[in-house]
Amino acid sequence: MNPKVFVLLPALALAGIALFMPSSAPAGDVTSPSGYKVLEPIRHGNLTVFPVVAARSHDTQQFLTLDEGLRSGDVIVTESGSVQPLMRRRRIPVPQGGAQVNQLVLVNNSKRPLILLAGEIVTGGKQDRVIGKDRIIPAESDPIDLGVFCVEPGRWTGSSAQFDSRNGAMAQPAVRAKAMAEKDQAQVWSEVGKARESLALLVPAPAAAPVRETSSYARVMQNEEVKQRVDSVAEPIQRNYQSLIQQLRDQNAVGVVVAVNGQVVWADIFASTNLLEKYWPKLVRSYAAEAVVTRTKDRAADIKLAQEFLNHLDGRHETVDSEPGLYRHTEIAGDGFRAFELTSLLPKTGFDLHLAKMAE
Repeated sequence: MNPKVFVLLPALALAGIALFMPSSAPAGDVTSPSGYKVLEPIRHGNLTVFPVVAARSHDTQQFLTLDEGLRSGDVIVTESGSVQPLMRRRRIPVPQGGAQVNQLVLVNNSKRPLILLAGEIVTGGKQDRVIGKDRIIPAESDPIDLGVFCVEPGRWTGSSAQFDSRNGAMAQPAVRAKAMAEKDQAQVWSEVGKARESLALLVPAPAAAPVRETSSYARVMQNEEVKQRVDSVAEPIQRNYQSLIQQLRDQNAVGVVVAVNGQVVWADIFASTNLLEKYWPKLVRSYAAEAVVTRTKDRAADIKLAQEFLNHLDGRHETVDSEPGLYRHTEIAGDGFRAFELTSLLPKTGFDLHLAKMAE
């Protein structure tokens, strides 16, 4: 299917977008314009996470995540030049000329629709890649172009024919931002290089050498010394928030606003507590990775600032990419921020599956 792209007038900002509107549900007395309420923060080191509850939650049980699909074998990813064995009964045209840096092919053999989130890392083949945009892939899909950016400059030889999501890895917000907002391979590579160098400075000299020598962002994040530094920030917050999610299940805990060194940088909001729980372990490690490489003057982030960040979703203009009957992806450009909404258009849905907002 060919997505149709529309540029809307500012006056139409957020028109027709399926936001979580306040309701009579007892979701922490949510009264903010966005339908989301920010709660008291959880802090560890220079990373602050503000839990978010919603006016309502949605049933997301039908959706499959990329990690679930790859683990079960229901989702298959391959280089574009190797797509032939994945073909279904009818012939489908595929790119010619072998594997390409920004081209992977995915088939969803599951009977459930698949969610792809921008920033999810897929390893294997000739390069590690990061998914560039939130999407929904239909159940029992034909082969589709996955839409990725390379996050491993310098290698173009097969490491493994088996693709996976590197233990459920998510790129840190700075790298996600270059893929999602800038949509530029050179800027993604540049941000990966900065992250790799910053991480190398955090570990002792003997351990720093392999960090600098590898071109793989995913392997850097799995380096034992780097992993210990990231986990030292991520694990306390993961445990605390996981416990809080359980406590706030009836209040529709659906996401977080993230601050590093007191500066609000990101928000991830989901359609349900269940969906948040599936992504939480990989998200918190991505936030922690951002925190350990950020060296700015520390200051306190308060709940008012976080709530204002979440409330402000009106932009100067929107770009809408729609697959009729499947999903709508809306990019909102505003003053000092970009927001990205993935709305399900499948039967009995019509709600936002994921909202990501970044500060600029």
